Amino acid sequence: MIELRNIRKTYQMGDVKVEALLNVSLKVFPGEFIAIMGASGSGKSTLMHVLGLLDRPDSGEYFLGGEAVTELSDKELALVRNQLVGFVFQQFHLLPRMTALENAELPLVYAGKRHLKEKAKREIEGVGLEERMFHRPSELSGGQQQRVAIARSLVNDPPIILADEPTGNLDSKAKEEIISILKGLNRKGKTVIIVTHESEIASRAGRIIHMCDGRITDDKIVSDETEVSGTVLREDLIKNVSIKPKMVVKGSIEFFDYLRQAAFAMLSHKMRSFLSILGILIGVAAVIAMLAVGRGAQESIEQQLQSLGSNLLIVRAGSSKVHGVALETGSFTRFNFQDVEAIKKLTDEVKIVCPSVTGRGQIVYAGENWNTQVEGAGINYAELRSSIPTIGRFFTEEEVRMRQKVALLGTTVVKQLFGDKNPVGETIKINLINFKVIGILPAKGAAGPRDQDDTVIIPITTAMYRVLGKDYIDSIYVEAKDADSVDSAEEAINNLVIKNHHLVTNDQKDSFQIHNMSDIKNAFKSTTRTMSLLLGSISAISLLVGGIGIMNIMLVSVTERTREIGLRKAIGATNRDIMAQFLIEAMLMSFIGGLAGIMLGGGISVLITLVAGWAVKISLSSVVLAAVFSLIVGVIFGLWPAQQASRLNPIEALRYE
Repeated sequence: MIELRNIRKTYQMGDVKVEALLNVSLKVFPGEFIAIMGASGSGKSTLMHVLGLLDRPDSGEYFLGGEAVTELSDKELALVRNQLVGFVFQQFHLLPRMTALENAELPLVYAGKRHLKEKAKREIEGVGLEERMFHRPSELSGGQQQRVAIARSLVNDPPIILADEPTGNLDSKAKEEIISILKGLNRKGKTVIIVTHESEIASRAGRIIHMCDGRITDDKIVSDETEVSGTVLREDLIKNVSIKPKMVVKGSIEFFDYLRQAAFAMLSHKMRSFLSILGILIGVAAVIAMLAVGRGAQESIEQQLQSLGSNLLIVRAGSSKVHGVALETGSFTRFNFQDVEAIKKLTDEVKIVCPSVTGRGQIVYAGENWNTQVEGAGINYAELRSSIPTIGRFFTEEEVRMRQKVALLGTTVVKQLFGDKNPVGETIKINLINFKVIGILPAKGAAGPRDQDDTVIIPITTAMYRVLGKDYIDSIYVEAKDADSVDSAEEAINNLVIKNHHLVTNDQKDSFQIHNMSDIKNAFKSTTRTMSLLLGSISAISLLVGGIGIMNIMLVSVTERTREIGLRKAIGATNRDIMAQFLIEAMLMSFIGGLAGIMLGGGISVLITLVAGWAVKISLSSVVLAAVFSLIVGVIFGLWPAQQASRLNPIEALRYE
C-alpha cells in the first residue's frame, strides 16, 4: 500500500540544521495496525507527516498504491489526503464554533459531498456520540472530542487512518475507548498507523517500529492477525488507493459552503467582525450622504439656471468712451423696437425675441407697501424666461399694444402684500398707478444676492410710457433655435447692431454687450460636477480606510486561525479553498457593511434636509456605486490576507501556538 525509499527530511532551526529523517525506508501493507515509537525528537512525528502527505521529504521516493506521489502538486496532495487518508491528532483540532456533527462533516465539504452528510451522522453514532452530536467541543470531554476527531477521519471512508499520539491527552478510561475504536477499525480492514510513546498502547498493534535520531532502529511484527487480513484485503485496498487522476475525483464545493464557513467565522468573533463592518459602514454612508448633498446642490443650481431660459442671449446697452472718457451705460447705443424687429428677421439663427425694460417701483395694496423691481416685457417673456404663471395668466399681445395696466407678481411680493391671500383679480398701485393683478409668477429662488421672486412683470409698453418714463429698451432677450445655433446667433446679432447703429470704432463697438447664458450654465454645471466629485472623493477615502481596517482584521484572523487552516488542509482543503473562504469572508463583511451604510447614508441625507435645510437627493447610481465599491474594497483588501492563509504549510500551521 505504501512504500518509502531513502526518505530524508531536514529542518532549519535558526542557524542549526536538524536531520529529522535519515534515509528511512518502509513498506506498509493493507490492513496492518502499526505503532511507531521513539523518544521525543526521534523523527516519529515527521515520519507520520510524510506518510500522511502533510509534509514533503527533501529527497527519496514515496509510492502510494504503487504510484509515485513525491512530485504531486499541492492541489493533488490535498485531494489524496481528503479521499485516502484520515487524520487523528493529539490536540483533537476541533473547530470550537461548530458542533460535533459539523466538525465530522468538514471533510465532506472539501470533497464536494455535503449532500452525504448523513454519513457524518452515522460515523458520530458509530463512535458512541449519538446523544452528543449537537454539542460544541467545549461541552465534550477529552475522550469525546477524540472520538469526534475519529468520526471526522472516517467520514470519507479512507483506507488509511493516521493517528498522532491519539491518547496523549486522555485519562486511562478514555485511552482504552480510543484504542478499542482504532482496533475495531483495523478489524474492518482499515490500515491504522499510530505514533505513540506508550508501550501499553503500542502492544495493541500488530507491528511495532522503533525510531531513534531519524532512523528506524527496529521493525517487528508482534501479531499475525494483520498478516491474515492483509492477505485477504491487499488487492482490493491497493486499488482503493490508486492516485491516478481518473481515480481521484473531487466534487465541486458549492458557494454556499464557503459562505457558511465565512458566516461561522464572523459569528464566532462578533466584536472583531463588527469593527470591520463598521469601517465599511461609515465609508459607504459617507459616500451616499456626500453624493446626495452634491447631487442635491447640482439639481438646485440647475433649477435656478433653468429659470434663465435655454439657449438664451441677452443684448444690453454698454458704455462707450469719448476721447478716453467712459460714459454712462446706454448713453451711446440705445435699443428700440426697430432693433427688436430686425433681430426677429434673423430666422436662421433666432427663434424668439423679447424686449425688456427695468426700474424700481413702490407697490401698494390696502395698508401694505413694498419697493421692488418692475420689469416691462413682451408677450414671449413667459416662454423665454420660464415664467409661465402658476396661478392666473400672462398678458396678451392686445394688452401690450393697448398699454393695459395689468401685472404679474413674484412670490416674494405676494407674501409681503397679500400674505396667504390670493392676489389675482385684486388692484394694486405701482408708483401711484392702479394695476390689476392677473397672475402669480413661479418661484425661482435667489440668484446670488438678488431675489428673483421679488419682482413685478407688466407689459413693456405700459412700463415705458406709463410707469418708468423710458423711450428706449434696456435689454433684448433672444432665444437661439438650438444649442448649436447660439454662437452663430450671437455673431449675427453683433453684426446687425453694429450695422444698424453705425458703430465704427472699437470704443463704439463696446457700447453694447451680448451675454451668452449657455456659458454661465456650463460654468455652473462644471462647478457642481467638480464639487460632487470632490465630496465623493473625500468620502471614498473613508471607505478605503474601512478597507484597510478589514485587511488588518483579516490578517489578525489568519494569525489566530493558523491551526484551523492547518486542519482544513490536512482534511483535504486546497490552497484555492482556503483563499476562497477568507476572501468570501472579507466580501461578506464588506457587503453587510455596504447595506448598512446605504441605510445609514439615506438616514443622514434625510437628517441633513431636516436640520440644515439643504437640498439633497439620493440617486440610484450613487447607491450602486457605493455598494459595488464596497465589494471591490472587500476583494482588494481581503485578497492579500486570503493569499497569506492559502500559502501556509499544513504542518507548520498545525504546530502554531
